[in-house]
Amino acid sequence: MIQGLTAVEKSASAVGGLDGFAKIAGPGMSPATVNPEMSFGAALTAASETAVGKLHNAESMSLKALQGADLETREVVDAVMSAEQTLQAAVAIRDKIVSAYLEVSRMAI
Repeated sequence: MIQGLTAVEKSASAVGGLDGFAKIAGPGMSPATVNPEMSFGAALTAASETAVGKLHNAESMSLKALQGADLETREVVDAVMSAEQTLQAAVAIRDKIVSAYLEVSRMAI
């Protein structure tokens, strides 16, 4: 296992490190404002704040459209679809975190 990790580390350093991964956007999400020096908790907070912002935007646009505001249907649908994709990505990330926690909790000490 350790040898496999060392091989991955060597290949990552040969490619130029993992710094570029912070700039990759997930499905339905804009690129997060994550710096390579940022902690995991701060990165998770930034991504969740972005997701909550998209959900609030879609909700407010939907309510405005229902109240008769001058919004194009396409704009409302785009906002709702973006919020749906963001929510699906957030649920997938949550599921991965929970499964990783359960896997770690099953490890023998």
